Amino acid sequence: MMLKKTRVVYRPESRIRHPLQLFREMGRDLLASRELAWRLLIRDISAQYRQSLLGIFWAFIPPVITAAGFTLAKSNGIVNIGNTELPYAAYVMFSMSLWQTFIEALNGPVQAVTAAKAMLARINFPHEALIVAKLGEVFFNFGIKLILIVGLFIWFKIPVTLSVILAPVALIHLILLGTFIGLLLSPMGALYQDVTKGLTLITGFWLFLTPVVYPVPSNGVFGSIVKLNPVTPLLVTTRELATTGVISDPQGFWIASLIAILGLLLAWIIYRLAMPFVIERISS
Repeated sequence: MMLKKTRVVYRPESRIRHPLQLFREMGRDLLASRELAWRLLIRDISAQYRQSLLGIFWAFIPPVITAAGFTLAKSNGIVNIGNTELPYAAYVMFSMSLWQTFIEALNGPVQAVTAAKAMLARINFPHEALIVAKLGEVFFNFGIKLILIVGLFIWFKIPVTLSVILAPVALIHLILLGTFIGLLLSPMGALYQDVTKGLTLITGFWLFLTPVVYPVPSNGVFGSIVKLNPVTPLLVTTRELATTGVISDPQGFWIASLIAILGLLLAWIIYRLAMPFVIERISS
C-alpha cells in the first residue's frame, strides 16, 4: 500500500487564530483516520474478548447483578423506591445497560489516549483515529447488550410501540454527552493518572444522582439535583421511547442534546489544540 507523505509545519502562532483552516484540518484528519480507526477497533475488540474467560457475558453481568440486588432489597422493604413504569427488575437492567454505555463513552477517550502514549510519541497520525475507534467499541458493546434488552422485552412481555424506532437517536445523544466529557479530559488524562482515578470515584457517585435504580423524583432538593443532571433527560428519554412512547421531559432532552453536540465540538477543538503540547510533554 502506498502511503501519501504529508508535511506538517508547526508555527508559534496559535491555530485558533485561523478557525476556517482549523476546521478544514479537523475534517481532513477525521476522514483520514477511518482506516486506522478500523484497525484499532478490531485490535481492541479482539484483545477485550481474547483475554477473558466469560467474554461477552461481562456485558450482561453488571446489569443482572445490580437488578438482583435492588429487586431483593425492594421486595424485602429495605429500600422504598416507588413504582416504575416497567417491572422493577427489567427497569434496573435496561437502565443499567444505558448507564454502562454512557460510562464507556466517557472513559473511552481517556483510556485510548493514555494507552497510545508510546505511539503518539513516535508516530505522526490523525489523533481522531483513537476517539473514532473507541466510539466504534461503544456501539459494538451496546450491540451485545441489545441481546439482553430484547430478552427482557420478551421475558417480561413489555409492549413495543412505534416510538422504539426513535430510541437510537436519544441513545446517540447520550453517547455524545459521554464522549464530550471524555474527550475534554483526555489530554489531561494522558499526563496525570489522577484523571482516571478521579473519574472512577465521580462516576460511582454520579450513578446515584441518575434515575437508574429509581424513577425520577418529582419534588425536593434531591429531585432538583437529579433533574439538573444532564444524563437524566437523555437516559430517561431513551428508556421512554423504547417502552412507553411518552416523553416526560422533551425540553430537558433537547437542552441536554444541545449541550452534548456543542460540547463535543468544543472538546474536539480543545483536543486538537492541546495534543501537540501533550505529545511534547510525553516525549521529553
